[in-house]
Amino acid sequence: MSDPIRGTVQGAAPVPLSVLDLATVGEGSSSTQALRTSVEIARLAEARGFHRYWVAEHHSMPGVASSSPAVILAHLAAHTERIRLGSGGVMLPNHAPLVIAEQFGTLEAMAPGRIDLGLGRAPGTDGATAAALRRTENLHEGADAFPQQLAELVRFLDDDFPDGHPYARIHAVPGPVQGVKGRPPVWLLGSSGFSARLAGTLGLPFAFAHHFSARNTVPALDLYRESFRPSAVLDEPYALIGVAALAGEDEREARRQVMTGALSMLRLRSGRPGLIPTPEQAEAYEFSAVEREFVDGWVRNVVHGTPDAVRDGLDALQKRTGADELMLTANAHGGEARLRSYGLIADAYGM
Repeated sequence: MSDPIRGTVQGAAPVPLSVLDLATVGEGSSSTQALRTSVEIARLAEARGFHRYWVAEHHSMPGVASSSPAVILAHLAAHTERIRLGSGGVMLPNHAPLVIAEQFGTLEAMAPGRIDLGLGRAPGTDGATAAALRRTENLHEGADAFPQQLAELVRFLDDDFPDGHPYARIHAVPGPVQGVKGRPPVWLLGSSGFSARLAGTLGLPFAFAHHFSARNTVPALDLYRESFRPSAVLDEPYALIGVAALAGEDEREARRQVMTGALSMLRLRSGRPGLIPTPEQAEAYEFSAVEREFVDGWVRNVVHGTPDAVRDGLDALQKRTGADELMLTANAHGGEARLRSYGLIADAYGM
């Protein structure tokens, strides 16, 4: 039986490679096309030997169509056969744990042995939207209560609240009460040390957001490994990192595509989120000195260029961090460029 957490190395890759998708929506396109592209990428990833395909929960962002991971994952499960599918992640404070247990129990029933449940404690959006999602202005309470919410969610997934607990007679369905034997592995996601330490203490697999928090990657992974305690899930640490990576036929084309994501991120960080701009819009944009500094820093964190250059960059990053798995995300304007990038990277590794 295949390992539900550890992947298998394909080709000449240093570790298993996976995909993180935000279902990005570009100028001149639509959410319908973005979600169709997600299906195409998932199929390509499965055919080329990528280990897993995750979608990330975001809200109130015009350039992202992945607000409902469970819905997207159900669609992807119907269009794939083997690749692991999961959330990278579900932002647990936005939801009641019972709801997530039921959603992912349903996914597990649809695609047995293929579902991952990655959880984060950030809102995945701005404060006002988070307040609308959670029906409260006290947003810090959700983040602070994350360990308790996590414990409750796991209890629902395992259907093992102790006698006398207020939820002891409540069952998440589909689930164990119906004879279901397996359940999705739980992963913790993070961009700082909090979830790294919690994942280690609980003996859970850990996913770090290197693609937008690169300076914290090595300290967080070190903390995870130092905190790790063997569990029924893992006997030793297992950590993946999210990596922004984009390959093109040549360096210039790759950079043109990367700049669309960089300008989109600049607008988001400036409080002006929108659709992903075209390469032409990114080239024509007149950056201020402060904006140029931000964009240059962002681009330096994207492994991009020719397929060989991306392969070398990913190899070096894995060696530096000791990551057990690399999860690649290609944020660019068009779906064709993203599809091409994943194909070129697979070619570079002989996958």
